[in-house]
Amino acid sequence: MPIATVNPANGETLKTYEAMGEEEIGRRLQLAEATFRTYRTTTFDERARLMRKAADLLEEDQRDIARVLTTEMGKPIQQARAEAAKCAKAMRWYADHAEELLADEEPSDTDVKDSGASRVRVRYRPLGPVLAVMPWNFPLWQVVRFAAPALMAGNVGLLKHASNVPQTALYLEDLFHRAGFTEGCFQTLLIGSAAVDDILRDERVKAATLTGSEPAGRAVASTAGEMVKKTVLELGGSDPFVVMPSADIDRAAQVAVTARVQNTGQSCIAAKRFIVHTDVYDAFAERFAEGMKALKVGDPMAEETEVGPLSSEQGLRDVEELVDDAVRGGAEVLCGGERPDGPGWYYAPTVLAGITREMRIHREEAFGPVATLYRAADLDEAVLIANDSPFGLSSNVWTRDEAEVDRFVRDLEAGGVYVNGMTASHPAFPFGGVKRSGYGRELSGHGIREFCNITTVWHGA
Repeated sequence: MPIATVNPANGETLKTYEAMGEEEIGRRLQLAEATFRTYRTTTFDERARLMRKAADLLEEDQRDIARVLTTEMGKPIQQARAEAAKCAKAMRWYADHAEELLADEEPSDTDVKDSGASRVRVRYRPLGPVLAVMPWNFPLWQVVRFAAPALMAGNVGLLKHASNVPQTALYLEDLFHRAGFTEGCFQTLLIGSAAVDDILRDERVKAATLTGSEPAGRAVASTAGEMVKKTVLELGGSDPFVVMPSADIDRAAQVAVTARVQNTGQSCIAAKRFIVHTDVYDAFAERFAEGMKALKVGDPMAEETEVGPLSSEQGLRDVEELVDDAVRGGAEVLCGGERPDGPGWYYAPTVLAGITREMRIHREEAFGPVATLYRAADLDEAVLIANDSPFGLSSNVWTRDEAEVDRFVRDLEAGGVYVNGMTASHPAFPFGGVKRSGYGRELSGHGIREFCNITTVWHGA
C-alpha cells in the first residue's frame, strides 16, 4: 500500500511520500536508543511540563489538524475536532497523574520481615524504545493514548502509522518536538507494513504495541514472541448492545444510533450487534431503523454531516460484501443496504435483521455503518448471543434491573461492560479486550505500567 493522502470523499490522491530506507530507519533507531539513556533520568515534573506544552499546542492546532484528519480518512469534521480535544485532555491527565501511578510501592511490614529484609520496594522503571503500530480510524487518539503514558513513564516512542494518514503521523512527531521533547523521544517512521518485522527484531526496540486488525496483531505478536519482547494488542471488536424490557427504549434506540455510526462505524468499540429482548424488540427495531435512516450522510467537511465516507475503497467493498452475503442468506434490510450514487466511498447507514450464525457478518467485524439485530427470548439467550463471537472488546447493556446488571457483568466475555450508555474510552479507565480482541490494557494506571520494568528492590536486615 503506498504511503499517501487519498481523500475518501472523492478518491483524489493529494500527496504521496517515499518510504524511509534502511539507512534512515537505522539512524532513527540509534537516536531512540541514545535518547532513552538520558531521557529515562528526567524527572516527572520535567516530563509533565513538556506534556502539558504538547497539549497546549494541540489545542491551538485543533481546527487545522482536524481538517487533516478529515481529509486523510474521512472523519466528519466535528468528530475530528473532538478527537483532538480528547487527546489534549489525555495528555494533561497523564501529566497530572503519572508520578502517583508509578510511585514506589511498599509491601506490608509483615511480608518484609518474613522475607528477612529490612526494607522492600517495588519500583516501576521504563523499558526503552517502544514501537507503536497504529491504525487510521482514530489517527490522533490511538497514538496519543500510547504516547502520553509511554513518554511520562520515561520510555521513548517509534510510530509506524497507517499508510493512509502520513500527514497526521508527521504532525504528531512535529507536535512533540515543538513541545520541547528532544528529537529522539518520539519519531515517526514512514514505512510500509513489510518493514515492521525487521524493526521489531532489532535489539534496540524493547517492546511493541499495536492497534489494528487481527492478522496484523498475529504477525507482530509472533515476531515479538520469538524475540521475547512485551506486546500489547488492541484488535477488532464486534461489541454487543443488549436491550432488556426494563430499559428506556427511546433513549436506548437513540444512543444505539450514535454507538453504531460514531466515526462512520469505523471503530473497534462501536456497538455492532444489537440484541433485544423479544418483549421490546419491535419497538426498539422501529425506532433504531428510523434513527439510522435519518442520519445526514455527506461531505465530511460540512458541519451538519453525521456520517462520512469510509476510509478506503477496499473498506467499502468489505462492507458491501458482508451485507450482500447476509442478504443472500435471508437477512432483512430494515434500512440502507446500498452505496449512494456519486463520488467517494460512502455507504448508507444500514440495519439488518434476521441474522443467522451461517452469515459472515455474524462472526466478522463490520467496519462501517452497518448494524445487525437479534431477537432474544430471555436474559440467558441474550448472554449466549452476545458471547457467540470471536471478539471480546467491550459491551453495552440496557436495563434498570440490578440483578440483570450483575448477571451481565459476571457473564459477558468482554473487557468492558457499559450499563445504560455507550462504550467510550477515558484516560482514567483501563481499555482493552479478551479473546481475539487482544490482550493487555491501555489507559489508566494499568496502561502506563504495561511498558515498565516492575522491579523488586530488597534490602538486607
